[in-house]
Parts: sequence; C-alpha cells; structure tokens
Amino acid sequence: MSMRGRTTCYLSARAWLATWLGAATLLGMRLWVALAFWQAGLVKIASPETTRYLFENMYHVSLLPPDLAAVLGTWIELVLPWFIGLGLLSRPFALFLFIYNIVAFASYPALWPHGFWIDLFSTSAFADHKVWGLMLLAVMAWGPGKLSLDAWGEWFYHRWRGTTAQPNVSA
Repeated sequence: MSMRGRTTCYLSARAWLATWLGAATLLGMRLWVALAFWQAGLVKIASPETTRYLFENMYHVSLLPPDLAAVLGTWIELVLPWFIGLGLLSRPFALFLFIYNIVAFASYPALWPHGFWIDLFSTSAFADHKVWGLMLLAVMAWGPGKLSLDAWGEWFYHRWRGTTAQPNVSA
C-alpha cells in the first residue's frame, strides 16, 4: 500500500473513531452521571424524614434553609439527570449539575476527613464526585455528541429549513 493510501486509511479511521467512538463515549458518560444522580434522588425521595435529618444535621448547604435544600436537592436529582441522559439541553444542564456537584461535596465535610484542599488533590477522597465532575465537564466542552436529542433536533431543524449545511455537532 502506498504512503498516500495509508494516509487516507488512517484519516478515514480517525474520522470514524472521532465521530462514532466519541459519540458513544459521550453517551456512556452522560448515562453514567445521570444514573448516579437519579439514584441519589430515588434514595432521598424514598425516605423524606431521613433526607430532612441529613440536611439539618450533616449537610451544610449555605444560603438555603435545610428543608428547602432537601426538597430542591431531591427534585434536582430526580429531574435533571433525564435531560443529561437523553442529551436534551445538555450543556446548560451539565453546567448546572457540575455546580450542584461542587456544592454537594463541599457541603458534606465527612467526604474530606483530611481537609478540603488536601483531599481535593487526593485520588481516593470523594473520587466519585470528581469523576462525575469530569464527565459533566466533557459534556460541557464537547456537547452531548451525535447520539443525543440535541443532535437529532439540530438535524431535523436543518432538514425542515431545507439547508444543506451539516449540523455542527462535535463527537
């Protein structure tokens, strides 16, 4: 095979991987983080008394009364993951959940027994929150990918408008 043939083969493989492996990876990240938050919401709604107790005594959410924080936290975790998982309005909801995730681990000191800044750079302390944060950052940076309602909506919009321009959907 000639050098030009190898280059063409390489570029084709790279484009295919970027398009479909990237989209599948972003879908996996979206589903993983959505499931984690949704399961947390299910735990909270299953026992409102325990949730209220935790927000009154263990979680130290600034600026909100414990009862309001418990209700908001529960509903945020039950509703927003669906948007992330389906890839609908993904970037703004990923940003919102990213900030929510920061508030969640910052308001629960038991997650960082050696001190916030020491455990922030540790690979073991609140590792799940760090991984969720990185997944949400990926969705914010590259969008939800081609396997999302956002991408499909953009595709249908362009077809409806009759434009020939391809939607600008990354990965």
